[in-house]
Amino acid sequence: MLVLVAPGQGAQKPGFLTPWLDLPGVTERLTWWSAVSGLDLIHYGTKADEEEIRDTAVAQPLLVAAGLVAAHALFGEGGGDGGGGAGATGLAELPNRIGAVAGHSVGEITAAAAAGVFTDEAAMVLVRRRGLAMAEAASRTETGMAAILGGEQDDVVAHLDKHGLTPANVNGAGQIVAAGTAEQLAALAEDKPEGVRRVVPLKVAGAFHTDHMAPAVAALETLVAGIPVADPRTRYVSNRDGGVVASGAGVIERLVAQVSNPVRWDLCMETFQELGATGLIEMAPGGTLTGIAKRALPGVTNVALKTPDDLDTARALIAEHAVPVDTPAEEELREA
Repeated sequence: MLVLVAPGQGAQKPGFLTPWLDLPGVTERLTWWSAVSGLDLIHYGTKADEEEIRDTAVAQPLLVAAGLVAAHALFGEGGGDGGGGAGATGLAELPNRIGAVAGHSVGEITAAAAAGVFTDEAAMVLVRRRGLAMAEAASRTETGMAAILGGEQDDVVAHLDKHGLTPANVNGAGQIVAAGTAEQLAALAEDKPEGVRRVVPLKVAGAFHTDHMAPAVAALETLVAGIPVADPRTRYVSNRDGGVVASGAGVIERLVAQVSNPVRWDLCMETFQELGATGLIEMAPGGTLTGIAKRALPGVTNVALKTPDDLDTARALIAEHAVPVDTPAEEELREA
């Protein structure tokens, strides 16, 4: 059984969309999404420097656009070649090939669109507003995030609490991301938890998935009330608790709440195992989540879509591991 996953903020790199423009229909699709979102995705994905795409309001739409471009190349209406036209929505073959979808942080929007919860256009509007709202919330106080590599999870969490920090991402495989003010993160760098190898500052501009993002939650609650939604066409695994959410309304509610709640990617991976995952494909810009999966999901074959050169490897994995899955009317592997 295959799982399709989408990375979160920090995965972006200067020029990472450039090779994808060589696929038929991608330039047209990105041009349309640029108009919908009010952001020049082609410029920022090909010419902007690292500092420009570090901006939350830019990085988040870029990541969702890149993930959907890659997903359309594999599962779109154009026969898997990236076609289908700029206005095409929905990934027709995905429910018959993928057993579950999930995204890390903003990648949950990519995953929801891929699963048919809302259109690509709605995803781009939502992620642009999300990025702007989170950037505004982050501007109120100097905050940030840092990855903690190594150490025992309980010990690390207790150490973060001592410094007033939040374990914003519990990623599994010995990785927890701390979030808080600049002063709190500086104190952490000087006083690492026992057993920790490194504390690595992340290329994000705020303390995401903490109480610092409460203003962004309020802004998104108003927006999502008008988004037409459908139930996922395949299993949707939520960052909140690793639960499988089968209603579109449930997905939307979690997408909004997730902005100020911790990401439990460790629980998502536990769910992949419980569902019997044998293969995992990470949508562009891939690498982060497959890196975690190599350590946390031994025996699961994975492919990271970094450029179109990786599509044939992904297609081979699909041919070997894909199993059609019927999504239950309402399934929860864990209580919300």
